[in-house]
Amino acid sequence: MAMVLRRLAGASGSPSAAALLLRPALTRPISTGFREERDTFGPIRVPNDKLWGAQTQRSLQNFDIGGERERMPVPIIRAFGVLKKCAAKVNMEYGLDPTIGKAIMQAAEEVAEGKLDDHFPLVIWQTGSGTQSNMNANEVIANRAAEILGHKRGDKFVHPNDHVNRSQSSNDTFPTVMHIAAAVEINSRFIPSLEQLHKSLHSKSDEFKDIIKIGRTHTQDATPLTLGQEFSGYATQVKYGIDRIACTLPRMYQACSRWDCSWYWLEHEERI
Repeated sequence: MAMVLRRLAGASGSPSAAALLLRPALTRPISTGFREERDTFGPIRVPNDKLWGAQTQRSLQNFDIGGERERMPVPIIRAFGVLKKCAAKVNMEYGLDPTIGKAIMQAAEEVAEGKLDDHFPLVIWQTGSGTQSNMNANEVIANRAAEILGHKRGDKFVHPNDHVNRSQSSNDTFPTVMHIAAAVEINSRFIPSLEQLHKSLHSKSDEFKDIIKIGRTHTQDATPLTLGQEFSGYATQVKYGIDRIACTLPRMYQACSRWDCSWYWLEHEERI
């Protein structure tokens, strides 16, 4: 997982991979018709043209607040695709049907590439562990994987819990996608922007090197210096900031999907 994070975050030197998480969200069309999906609470109607399932639909009804401006950030959604693809690959090594696993990986890749943004409608207002967004990802990937295998949406041939969410918990997945999304954003947007700022300030320090000014200390005149020296100080502080941010990345590349839930030990104790 750490290697995947580095590659997506741009450590491999390829910004195009990280850019996959940064495309603008798609316009959401008007739904026509409904299908019935089921969960432990019973049946519920879901728009036919949407890939999400019962739990996502219930979340839309239970948390009917926020609106478009408070939807889950797109980088988080696409990071779920990265995580679910990695999980399916590992789960195939531990018994997941390869046919289903490969379909999950393909569907998850579509999520990571931003092709399924239209199927993630939830807002940031939900339970603390991000369960609804985790299930949104599970349901979308399960239904898309089922379609890839020639089945219908909602028939549970690929199950959102038993297959897509296998060996995972919302307590693990949401912190992990936060790491993925943050690493990508830092490498592909934040640090490049700061580097451009540093370059501009450094250029100004050269441009202003012959302009003399009076330094100020506690609103009083102090020793003279050049305006270039002043801008050099600004540039240096920005560089220090870049270095401090870069120092956080090695730990951010570490995935959180390990043992955040007590039941993890029941499933994985013999492998630890």
